[in-house]
Amino acid sequence: MIIIAEFCQNHNGDFELLKKMLHSAKESGADYAKIQTIFADMLSFRERFETGIIKNGQEISIKRPYKDEYARLKKLELSMDRQAEFVKLCKSIDIKPLTTAFTRDSISLIKSAGFDEIKIASYDCSSVPLLKDVKESFNKIFVSTGATNDSEIEEASKILEGSDFSFLHCVSQYPTPLNEYHLSRIDYLKSLCKNVGWSDHSLVERDGILGTLASIYYGAKIIERHFTILPANETKDGPVSIGPNHIAELKSFSELSKDEMKEKLENIFPKYKNTLGNSKRVLSKEELKNRDYYRTRFASKMLNGKTYYNWEYT
Repeated sequence: MIIIAEFCQNHNGDFELLKKMLHSAKESGADYAKIQTIFADMLSFRERFETGIIKNGQEISIKRPYKDEYARLKKLELSMDRQAEFVKLCKSIDIKPLTTAFTRDSISLIKSAGFDEIKIASYDCSSVPLLKDVKESFNKIFVSTGATNDSEIEEASKILEGSDFSFLHCVSQYPTPLNEYHLSRIDYLKSLCKNVGWSDHSLVERDGILGTLASIYYGAKIIERHFTILPANETKDGPVSIGPNHIAELKSFSELSKDEMKEKLENIFPKYKNTLGNSKRVLSKEELKNRDYYRTRFASKMLNGKTYYNWEYT
């Protein structure tokens, strides 16, 4: 089993903290150390998210003002020089470096920094031009499938055919309740892709790693979880981030036989079958709302000042 320790912005823009996270993830048994190639200038201004939209007392469009989000992201940036240094550090301690590409014009920068493998976030699973770009540039590709329709996932599998790619089942609800995991979709994704895993965003304080253990039992061969060495309240993603002891526990569980896994789950998580859900499903209102915001969150910038999104050809 492969474990991806997703550092996201839990480093708070502090490279020394990132190095400590890297060593901690390695020591606890993670196979990949992952960051995100995000710069504030990638942010796309969209009027409707300045105030949000509420109808009949229900939020249907997220409120996240551009200036506030720009300022937040600016403090969390890692320069491409720092990212290249991160790659070298990973290789020096024998853990694989990984990053998420959020715009098409960042692909060449990521490649130049030394990354051989790439992650595509859920909201770009349906971005055909981006998928074609990464297929040409990287040896291995991980693609999350949250907030994506089945027809879009199936199209992505056709585009990536012939490359070494993996699908990670994901539910784009933050945090994800255990009864919304829909782990039976792992079998559906196996019909489209040889390597299938689970990208987990559950609330650690409430659910620990119970749902992640269930996903391993139900066939996930790759686990991606946000990772931190700080208290949960010190980063934005802290509440859904696991620590070193959790990674060690996941590794240990993955080495059990199927019968031993089942026995352990029955003891510590009697309702583990509630995570199965449906193999075919429509996106929830929460996922659709998140897709609306995050799918257009970042854009590539052209020399003439225009922007284009990852699904648009130029």
